[in-house]
Amino acid sequence: MIAEPNTLPSQKENAVHDEPVPESAVQNGSCVRNGNLKTPREKRKVREQCENIRRNSSSSRRVSQLQNGEVVEAVTLFEVVSMGKRAMQSVVDDWVEAYKQDRNVALLDLINFFIQCSGCQGMVTAEMFQSLHKKDVMRKMTETFDEETGLQYKKFMAYPWILTVTWPVDMDNEDYPLIRTGPYWKKFKTNFCEFIAVLVQQCQCSILYDSYLMDTIISLLTGLADSMVRAFRHTSTLAAMKLLTAVVSVHLNLDVNKHNAQRLYEVEKKRISGKRTTYRLDQLERKKKEYEQKLLEVQNMMNAIFKGTFLNRYRDVIPEIRATCIEEVGSWIKTYPDAFLNDSYLKYIGWMLYDKQAEVRLKCLLGLQGIYSRKELVSRMDLFTSRFKDRIVSMPLDKDHEVAVQAMKLLMLMSQNCEDVLSAEDCETLYLFVYTTHRPLAVAAGEFLYKRLLSREGDEEVQPKGGGKFGASSDQLKRLIRFSLESELHKHVAYLIDSLWDWAGKFLKDWECMTTLLLRNGEENGEALSDAHESVLIEIILATVREAAEGHPPVGRGATKKILSVKEKKIQLEDCTKITEHFIVVLPQLLAKYSTDAQKVANLLQIPQYYDLDVYRTGHLEKHLDALLREVKDIVAKHSDLSVLEASSRTYYILCSEEIAIYSQVDRARTQLIDELMGQLNQLLGGFWQKEEGFCMDAGEISQMNSALRRVAAFHNAHDLTKWNLYDKTLRLLVFEMEHGSLPVLMILPALQCTYFSLLWQLAAVSENSPKETLFALRRQLRRFSQICTWFLHHKEKDVREKAFMILCDWLLILSHQDSNDNEEAVGLLYYLPSTSLQEKLLLFIQKHVFTEEEEESKDLTEEEERKDESCKLDDLHKKRSLLAAYCKLIVHNVVEMTAAAEIYKYYVKTYNDFGDIIKEMLSKTRHNNKIQSAKTLILCLQQLFQTHAESQDRSSDVDFSSASFTNIKELARRFSLTFGWDQVKSRESVAMIHKEGIEFAFQGAAGVDGKCLPPNLSFLLIISEFSNKLLKPDKRLVHAYLQRYITEPLPCRGDDWQPLIFYRNSLLANEDEESSVLGSPGEWSPVGTSKTSSFKRKLSNGSLPETSQTKAASKAPDLQCAAQLASVAGKSRKRLKSREVHLQEHLPFLCPGGLRRRYCKDEIKTEDVSKEGQAEDAIEDVDVDVVGADQDS
Repeated sequence: MIAEPNTLPSQKENAVHDEPVPESAVQNGSCVRNGNLKTPREKRKVREQCENIRRNSSSSRRVSQLQNGEVVEAVTLFEVVSMGKRAMQSVVDDWVEAYKQDRNVALLDLINFFIQCSGCQGMVTAEMFQSLHKKDVMRKMTETFDEETGLQYKKFMAYPWILTVTWPVDMDNEDYPLIRTGPYWKKFKTNFCEFIAVLVQQCQCSILYDSYLMDTIISLLTGLADSMVRAFRHTSTLAAMKLLTAVVSVHLNLDVNKHNAQRLYEVEKKRISGKRTTYRLDQLERKKKEYEQKLLEVQNMMNAIFKGTFLNRYRDVIPEIRATCIEEVGSWIKTYPDAFLNDSYLKYIGWMLYDKQAEVRLKCLLGLQGIYSRKELVSRMDLFTSRFKDRIVSMPLDKDHEVAVQAMKLLMLMSQNCEDVLSAEDCETLYLFVYTTHRPLAVAAGEFLYKRLLSREGDEEVQPKGGGKFGASSDQLKRLIRFSLESELHKHVAYLIDSLWDWAGKFLKDWECMTTLLLRNGEENGEALSDAHESVLIEIILATVREAAEGHPPVGRGATKKILSVKEKKIQLEDCTKITEHFIVVLPQLLAKYSTDAQKVANLLQIPQYYDLDVYRTGHLEKHLDALLREVKDIVAKHSDLSVLEASSRTYYILCSEEIAIYSQVDRARTQLIDELMGQLNQLLGGFWQKEEGFCMDAGEISQMNSALRRVAAFHNAHDLTKWNLYDKTLRLLVFEMEHGSLPVLMILPALQCTYFSLLWQLAAVSENSPKETLFALRRQLRRFSQICTWFLHHKEKDVREKAFMILCDWLLILSHQDSNDNEEAVGLLYYLPSTSLQEKLLLFIQKHVFTEEEEESKDLTEEEERKDESCKLDDLHKKRSLLAAYCKLIVHNVVEMTAAAEIYKYYVKTYNDFGDIIKEMLSKTRHNNKIQSAKTLILCLQQLFQTHAESQDRSSDVDFSSASFTNIKELARRFSLTFGWDQVKSRESVAMIHKEGIEFAFQGAAGVDGKCLPPNLSFLLIISEFSNKLLKPDKRLVHAYLQRYITEPLPCRGDDWQPLIFYRNSLLANEDEESSVLGSPGEWSPVGTSKTSSFKRKLSNGSLPETSQTKAASKAPDLQCAAQLASVAGKSRKRLKSREVHLQEHLPFLCPGGLRRRYCKDEIKTEDVSKEGQAEDAIEDVDVDVVGADQDS
């Protein structure tokens, strides 16, 4: 044990007398009594003792003690609690017995326990406080660092002792048990809290009131809670709060016992004098006074802990400490509301609702939930509710998801237990959270909506005027429909249903009620549904069917599909059967009723995809299948809307599964329908070709042709129509347009689509036995269609150009990525990559139609016209994003050369809001495919922009670094740098390649760098300096060495011409204190910075700091300073650099000089040796990170 330095003088000065410390109080060795350590050997001995204690802390043992004549070797209390192998009750009982035998020894053991729980591997010494000069002693209660011993110590009062805690300096590394990760340390925290609770519980009948135990513990925890060391402060605050929580429970029990004793005393006093005994009354009177005395002592303990610890720590800078304080306040209020449920304590929870840390806000909300969940307590919360209600109502918008969820749950409790606390405006705001993408928050809002608006008391008893068995469900459905319409977000019905699913699943699965409302609408005396109400109800039906059948949230809410349990799978199968049995009968009726409404029919036709098709056969319901097919056929004949046609085609596709018994029946109906559609198309085409020479079609004929082509295209998407020879018919139309250019757009678009689908089906039909003649014919057709699409890229109509581009991109992607498992010869014949000219045309199309902004004409528009204009702009942006995404897929899948991405990257910053996510994803994928080539593409983009900038400048003048174009290039380089993220090891090759290519470009065209001829691209070094902070320190040295190869002679560093080179070199040598002196040229390149040393680790000979500053000394004698740095660092730096450069040349060979590469070509060194050190050293350099490809493989 190490005593506090300079102990003896302070004892004399403050008249504090030492009392002999018990032997067992000496932890892990003997006590070093000499506070004045003069010699280096004594100092070294002190440090070695501390290090030995730190190394052996996990297996430390207390000195042996004699018990009943036997030697017992016991572990420390800290180890017993942390391991948790013994029941906490027995651990506390053992300590209480030891306390009763020798309270000083046991109490010092407990003090050591708290110190060790703080992660302190130091010492604790104690001296008895017997002086009345408290002010002098308190003046010495300090925490400081002793330069003599290199130790830090804290001296404070733990009455009746003065404790000195001594620990090594590295205690400040913020690594202590409470914040360590893993199950072991999580269990330790639980055991630690349990130990304090059980300790108070076991002591409440005896030693808790001895005016010694609690006074010492409270003084200890209060003193540690004032420490500047986080570990002491955090651990002691947690202990103090748990101690106060346990004492509150004791206070509550005493209060109950006191009231019971008072009642017994009153009963005994009211007895008649003959039966009343004075002895009994006196006994009850003494017991009552005893309880009162204990209550007074416990109250004093509570006040001491609250004022000494809580009031100082609830605003601590460490969020964990603040969270601990607020959590325990909520516990006190719930445990003992009579004492704590008042504004004096509630205000702290209210104030912390505004805390910057989500953890603290979350503890506040959880504490308030425990209060508002009890109706008997809510009536005493009026002032708090009125003061902080607005803050709580706003917290579902919190950026932390868990805080937002708990805030919504708290508002649910407030709504249930507080009358009229939430206004109608508050509720309307909270209802809309059912549409949020974060599902837990949406589900909590769904509970609020269901219980507040949809489900009302007595709903199940209320019957509508028309009677029937759907009274409650129909009323709830109508309220749900009205809410969906009033919220003006009815397009998100799937999100609304998903939010309500956990709370309103019973009535949302009442499909019989829903369909009855639709089929019998207006027949009953009840309120009839409007057309808008019917549309929303059909959307609700579709959403509920999908939720029940799939069992997972809709797209956009939840990253992955939910894994269903056995019970959930059983419910899902039952729901699917229920859906099938009901809608097999009802769906044909609904389709017949709404056959003319395209939106309703499109939604209803999506229901069959969730059928269990075996029910048709097992339930003998084939007649209902005929009715469904008949209705679908009529709908196809009536509608040309694409959504209706695609839904109809998908319905036939689902019902035409070959392994289902109804296949033959559905296949006949499908063939009959397609025959009719092709007959109509052939008739229209025949009439068109007959008057080809004098081509003239009226609007009606064009509409009929468009409808026929759209119907065929919709079915050709899901069904193979090759036997109807559709390819020749549609190809003739496209060729006619290329030759004459007179076809309307309404005919060109579906013709392109049909031709594309025809070729896809032929391509899918290629098998191992396909003859070569067929393959050659198909190859000619594929090339021909590619040429047609290329021609349509220049069509006068915008819609045709965009459709041709989308089809061409998908077409090229399919042709270049065919499956070769079946027929490798066929794949070789049909394989196709775009030519260079085609790649240029695709890129030019993107530049012209995606990144070119259309000039807007300033017009005075009405509000309705502005809304339509905004909608058109959004649609146009969506089309542009689709075009860009299609082209980026070609680059990612190596259909188009990666260098084409350089042209796209130029628009990264300028169009970040509209296309930034697409470009960033392309960058991520290309980097994953080929790191080096991706890096070359980035630097190529910057080089092209720089050359454009240089050409725009006056050749006689220098490059203007402040110009907008140069600033934009530098900003683009910064954004590229941020995409590499934190993992410098993962991106080291890419970043090094960027520097290599950048250096070569910067010195390109320099005719002998002799200090007279300035390289024309030298200012490009300013741009690639943005990537310097992404280099590992060893890589910086290697890049600097590569840079030096282009500088053969010392350069005069005067003027602004060479500033880019100086700036770039400094960016490579930043924070290279010692190494920069070794690598740099001592004459012309001055060292960047000086070595950093810890002043408190050096002891000056005269005991004071020098008067002359370090910078002045450096300016007076730069040569001496440089020589001193070289002499002190050269040896170890060269050794370290040699080992690192040997390693680096294997992973970055393009940067290594030839001699170095040849010299170490046979060595094999692993990457991890450098990467961990370099990554740790450079981690602090990045603050702003825009990570690309975070999910990539390392």
